[in-house]
Amino acid sequence: MSDSTKTDVRFPGIPTTADGSGTVSWVETHITQGACAYPITSSTVMGSNYAQAVANGQTNLWGEKLIFMEPESEHSTASAAEGFAVAGGRVTNFTSGQGLILMKEVLYVIAGKRLPVVFHIGARALTSQGLNVHAGHDDIMGVADTGWGLVIGKNAQAAGDLALITRRAAEDSQTPFMNAQDGFLTTHTIENVVLPEPDLMKQYIGDPNEKLTNLMNPKIPMMSGVVQNQDSYMKGKIAQRYFYDRVKPILKAAMDEYYELTGRRYDLVESYKMNDAEYAIVCMGGMAETAEVTCDYMRTEMGLKVGVVHVTSFRPFPGPEIVDALRNVKAFAVIERMDNPMGQSNPLTAEIKAAFADALVGTEGYPRIHRMPVVYSGSAGLGSRDVRPGDFIATVKNMMDEGARYFTLGIIHPLALDSSHDPDVRPAGSFSMRGHSVGGFGSVTTNKVIATIVGDLFDLYVQAYPKYGSEKKGLPTTYYMTAAEEPIRTHCEMNFVEFVPLNDVNAFSTGNPLKGLQPGGTVFMQSISTDPKSAWENIPAYARRIIREKQLRVLYLDAAGIAREVASVPDLQVRMQGIVLLGVFLKSTPFLERRNISQEELMGGVEKSLRKYFGKRSEQVIQDNLTCVRRGFAEVQEIPRTVIDEDVPAVSHPEQFKVSDIMHQGVIACRPTTPLAKLAKAMDEQHVGAIVVVDQEGNLQGLVSSTDILRARSGNGNGNGHSNGNGNGNGSSNGQTKFWADLESSQVMTANVITTTPNESLSDAMQKLVTNRIHRLVVVEQENGHKRPVGMVSAMDLTRVG
Repeated sequence: MSDSTKTDVRFPGIPTTADGSGTVSWVETHITQGACAYPITSSTVMGSNYAQAVANGQTNLWGEKLIFMEPESEHSTASAAEGFAVAGGRVTNFTSGQGLILMKEVLYVIAGKRLPVVFHIGARALTSQGLNVHAGHDDIMGVADTGWGLVIGKNAQAAGDLALITRRAAEDSQTPFMNAQDGFLTTHTIENVVLPEPDLMKQYIGDPNEKLTNLMNPKIPMMSGVVQNQDSYMKGKIAQRYFYDRVKPILKAAMDEYYELTGRRYDLVESYKMNDAEYAIVCMGGMAETAEVTCDYMRTEMGLKVGVVHVTSFRPFPGPEIVDALRNVKAFAVIERMDNPMGQSNPLTAEIKAAFADALVGTEGYPRIHRMPVVYSGSAGLGSRDVRPGDFIATVKNMMDEGARYFTLGIIHPLALDSSHDPDVRPAGSFSMRGHSVGGFGSVTTNKVIATIVGDLFDLYVQAYPKYGSEKKGLPTTYYMTAAEEPIRTHCEMNFVEFVPLNDVNAFSTGNPLKGLQPGGTVFMQSISTDPKSAWENIPAYARRIIREKQLRVLYLDAAGIAREVASVPDLQVRMQGIVLLGVFLKSTPFLERRNISQEELMGGVEKSLRKYFGKRSEQVIQDNLTCVRRGFAEVQEIPRTVIDEDVPAVSHPEQFKVSDIMHQGVIACRPTTPLAKLAKAMDEQHVGAIVVVDQEGNLQGLVSSTDILRARSGNGNGNGHSNGNGNGNGSSNGQTKFWADLESSQVMTANVITTTPNESLSDAMQKLVTNRIHRLVVVEQENGHKRPVGMVSAMDLTRVG
């Protein structure tokens, strides 16, 4: 949706909170007659929502009971949808990734028969060198030339609105459409939306029994899908241009009418601050909003005239419109969620280049131009790799410096740009939460409930989404939520937060969960301790130091214990510990006080939200969840400042303390055969400067620092001396004959690692650093001649104490 909106309209929408799956489900369960689907991650929620509506006996706007068919595969669902449409029915489908590719054969047939169906896609990376179930545009680009229209929205609002717009365009042009949204990043992101009113949908789309044609009607016989040989096939194929020539103006008209009715503007190409732009970023999907808010930052803070162009319609391709939007800039960069090294360029880039070529030679319908801006192309966000404001800043700097014509973003690679300038571009006064939990604890659902309550009860804009792998259950899960007084447009992970709940008791040992927590912020941790001093002592020394330095509040509660006591259903004892956090959140965050809401009113809103998410379960389950929230609200404890401050080390006497008092507990380890590319990725994701190398029994073998990797990348050899990461090791260059990323850790590591022990005094540890001129010490426990790394201590750690 563009920033052009009307307020005096007949159908302004029904305000609520929902994700992209929810907005699409709302539309399709009102206007269709059936769905044929075999939902695959990340389209599963759309399919399950539709199936739930069928199970509840829901009817569409014309009083017809909905039908849900789930054949044995995605290919079969496409065939079933074809049959449904041939018989004159209004049908939909929900799919993603490999599922979309599997049905490709049938997609050509549906288009050729002019069946105006609409399929909804949670755009997903395709399984290639590895399995990934997250966002990518490989799947939709893989079927872009099957004869279907293809649009993609920037957010949950657009996903729902475009579901209606594409349905109208499909039936008016007799052309099937795909309505895509980024898998997980939009399908699973809760945001403030306005749902289309039933009266709007009924008027805008119309009764399927009056609009659609039953091709199987024996009273009006016709041929469809027959064999066509040399004498007729080409005639039929070229004759279809009559339909395709109408698609673009019909889609544009459908968007324009929707704007008049709702005030929500959509266009084939949506430009943002392009009137005076000298440089532009071109993209599709959710990253566009992050680009837009970063564009604002670059204009106000850096004085750069930058604009953003979002391509809403990939099919039909809006060549003239794109040329018109970009013709006056010095350069533009096309950022795509895929990489196709064998092509002339990545798909969107190639299409835009072709459009400019047509414009340069005066092709009819194109604006006349006499120059072409410099075109840059980048790959970013593959498999939901985070796309951050810093990536777009790096992209613009690359254009200004006339740098690499093709580049990547967000990873460590020779083709990657430096994205280190990564500012906080959230709305002023934002409140963000980043939670660390375990799959199966119920935290992701709790995050949705929190967002719903904050949005509905406190009248704020919200955005909430999870981050987890395909394995999910039992493994680390991260979830994010931001609340603000104005719309939130940053579709990226939160590096600046005010609240960090730690449902995962291992979070402190697997990384630094306090990273990005703002001064004066709050951390909550799951703890069985009932005494504040005991709870404090269970926090690692490095985290205690951060808490003191940033003046953080520390809350604790045995949420798991409460869940076990309350859950009346055994299989919910683990999951309900997540919902306890809702009570903790409401008690410890500022929203309740700011809105002056009574506890009774608060719990009424909580119960309403719980019924929204758990209504399909029993009344007892709803009441159990409400009890968990009440107990979390009432029983959460805070560690007093007196306990925190009395633990401060005396800075003038470091000899009184041991390494264990300040060391970072736990290490990130690898094997001697681990490739450097994997190490570089781990350092980037875990925000560490060194990784220890261990053998199969966990014994210390060496240390690889970020400096070692940089040296290998530059071809200056390895460091098998005594560097401990300071870059002064001595060794031969293995990197000059082998690509650096393929080198193994043993080829560049520091073998003779200078170590310390937990019981060594800080003064002795300092002396080792000074004598050996190194930056860090590996902390080891020694037993029977074995050295097992248990932590790390750096020169900076010792400086803060001494």
